Amino acid sequence: MKNIKIGIIGGSGFYSFLKGKEVSVNTPYGKPSDKILLAEYAGKKIAFLPRHGKHHQFPPHKVPYQANLFALKKLGCEIILTSTAVGSLKEKIKPGDLVICDQFVDKTNNRKNTYFDGPKIVHISAAEPYCPSLRKIAADTCRKLKIPCHKNGTVVVIEGPRFSTKAESNFYSKMNWDVINMTQCPEVILARELEMCYLNISLVTDYDAGLQGRPDIKPVNAQEVMEVFRDNNEKVKKIFLEIIKNLPEDRNCSCGQALKNATL
Repeated sequence: MKNIKIGIIGGSGFYSFLKGKEVSVNTPYGKPSDKILLAEYAGKKIAFLPRHGKHHQFPPHKVPYQANLFALKKLGCEIILTSTAVGSLKEKIKPGDLVICDQFVDKTNNRKNTYFDGPKIVHISAAEPYCPSLRKIAADTCRKLKIPCHKNGTVVVIEGPRFSTKAESNFYSKMNWDVINMTQCPEVILARELEMCYLNISLVTDYDAGLQGRPDIKPVNAQEVMEVFRDNNEKVKKIFLEIIKNLPEDRNCSCGQALKNATL
């Protein structure tokens, strides 16, 4: 399995995706969440990794993010497609909706969020953390498949594993952020440090701790999140497969040069 350029990191309930051969990959940062499935689709080679492990053994704050991204890079991946479950912070973004994130706000506090701890000093630009080319392909794909989506959105990433208080959720909403999640950081920025293109398609499962002024909307619970995610996983799989078919042979973005001018 040479020339594996496409990596997929599946979120909760996204483990059964493609058929292929599983391999173990060792990294300087330990083992990734699970074995990596090597498969092929539309003549393109793919590496699939379940973010939390196949048995969901890693909670969000314990996912080995550094090992996961490094293992995919070691296999040759240049493009990372990901799915995540998110809560909505806005009434117009409804459970079952898809959001193609373009920005994040990091509220995590206990995670290894860089490969550069010295003596090499790197200040990576995070102005555009999600690959604009992949985001356009994803939006075009949703339109082609007639699957409604929000073409951009800001995700606030919390440490977890608990959900937000109502006060926290109201604050995030007042900041005009769109969705909330526990796994996008440091994943997206580690991919950028490895000069990989990164796409996230967020599946909205709930309204977080509820919406201010809407007592009829109840706070989220874990079982409801999984139920909505399972019910909508097929949409995300269909989008990913169509994206893979239409990926250009060569990247036409600047993600592959993210370290240029970033090193002191």
